Amino acid sequence: MPTSESDGARLRYAVSGNPRGSVLVLLNSLGSNMHMWDKLLPAFQSKYRVLRFDMRGHGESRVSTEPFAVEELGHDVLCLLDKVGARRASICGLSLGGLVAIWLGLHAPKRVDRLVFANTSARIGSPEMWEQRIAFVRNTGMSALAAATLERWFTPAYRARHPEEMDRICEMIAATNPAGYAACCAVLRDVDLRAEIAAVSAPSLVIAGAHDPATPPADGRALHAAIRNSSYVELNASHMSAWECAEEFAGAVLHHLAAGENANG
Repeated sequence: MPTSESDGARLRYAVSGNPRGSVLVLLNSLGSNMHMWDKLLPAFQSKYRVLRFDMRGHGESRVSTEPFAVEELGHDVLCLLDKVGARRASICGLSLGGLVAIWLGLHAPKRVDRLVFANTSARIGSPEMWEQRIAFVRNTGMSALAAATLERWFTPAYRARHPEEMDRICEMIAATNPAGYAACCAVLRDVDLRAEIAAVSAPSLVIAGAHDPATPPADGRALHAAIRNSSYVELNASHMSAWECAEEFAGAVLHHLAAGENANG
């Protein structure tokens, strides 16, 4: 897959789908890579030109040892849009990816068509929680974190029904660079967009998981209440709703994107 340089990071990215379609960017969560969207690609690729990439420090993307903030993660998206020749795009992000999508809606509104904020919040967790997570991964590595992450990402019933999927995702989490993971935990520790969120003007869809312990439905409803031009969907899932409820997630996103096309047409 191709790579692109952005502010000290080498980003692995992929473009697929309809070459004549408008661009849809998919932003992965902490501890995952672009393959967290695999179950959704068939639904998106027939109509949209889909841009995915491994966030800094994740998957096959690499980053310098210098600390970074949400601004750098947002600029990575803009750099890739320039790379693929896209003046504007719709952005769909989950968890950390959702926070980056919020930042783009606030700071690069001219590059954004429509937004999807999934299993996220303008402020995720607490500084103390992220400090503990950073210390844990530095001391024990990613393998020890993977099993606990699966418990947060998926409901017990889904984990029991899909052991092979759990093995695959556990491997993805365990393969994440510990330094890259810790650096993104520091981003989450430091970013708080609650005072700004009402300024998001692009039409937005907020997706929450009814059983999500990391960003519970109350967080999703708070986003929806703060963003005037938004709608809200709650799925029967935990944190990784784009995987656990892939069909329903894709349907909600496609309906949201189509509403913009119908309005413009």
